[in-house]
Amino acid sequence: MSGDAGSVESLYPFLYADATDIDAVLAEVRRSTAAKAEEIIELRRTVLDRDGERLLACAGEMAGRFAAGGRLFAFGNGGSSTDAQQLVTLFLNPGPGARPLPAYGLTNDDAVLTALANDIGVEVVFARPIAAFAGQRDIAVGLSTSGNSANLLRAFDEASRRGLLTVGIAGYDGGKMAELDSLDYLFVAPSDSVHRIQEAQTTMYHALWELTLGQLQTEVATLCAWGSPVS
Repeated sequence: MSGDAGSVESLYPFLYADATDIDAVLAEVRRSTAAKAEEIIELRRTVLDRDGERLLACAGEMAGRFAAGGRLFAFGNGGSSTDAQQLVTLFLNPGPGARPLPAYGLTNDDAVLTALANDIGVEVVFARPIAAFAGQRDIAVGLSTSGNSANLLRAFDEASRRGLLTVGIAGYDGGKMAELDSLDYLFVAPSDSVHRIQEAQTTMYHALWELTLGQLQTEVATLCAWGSPVS
């Protein structure tokens, strides 16, 4: 049996059992699904209890940066790259009646990524674009399941030097991201399961997005109430 098949078997042993009782298999599928759902619900509760106030504070600072003309730069590797792109999409396409906000995914330009990785090294693929394009009103958001990605650590250091608001989203115990002085905010999904970590991280960045939009709407309403011009 291949390594991949063995991995799947360890996750779903009932699919590889010799039993031919379909009802028993379906019952085990339901039990496994319910157990995984309870795991992520409990993890989300943990994150909310521990970081709810900090998520709100971070969103307030993000809203302030956007209001001042700032932009968001998001990045990550592998599956975290997809999450970074989703975060960018949320800000650029927030839905009817909401203001789109400038956001950029640093994993979207294959030519730049491969040139930097090939000519210099993969550790600079996020730091170099930040050095080239970002300014002190901007925001850097990096996602990593382990918290140990060297290219994220270097990007946060570069972003901090340039005055960006730096936000890290990690799993496990935060990894090396938890040791950085260059992070303004670090949100951790404390789990040993990559699947549960990524599900919780999705909730985190959706919450940041929704809270940031809410803060901006409150700010606009306040300006209108005072008769200030709103662009």
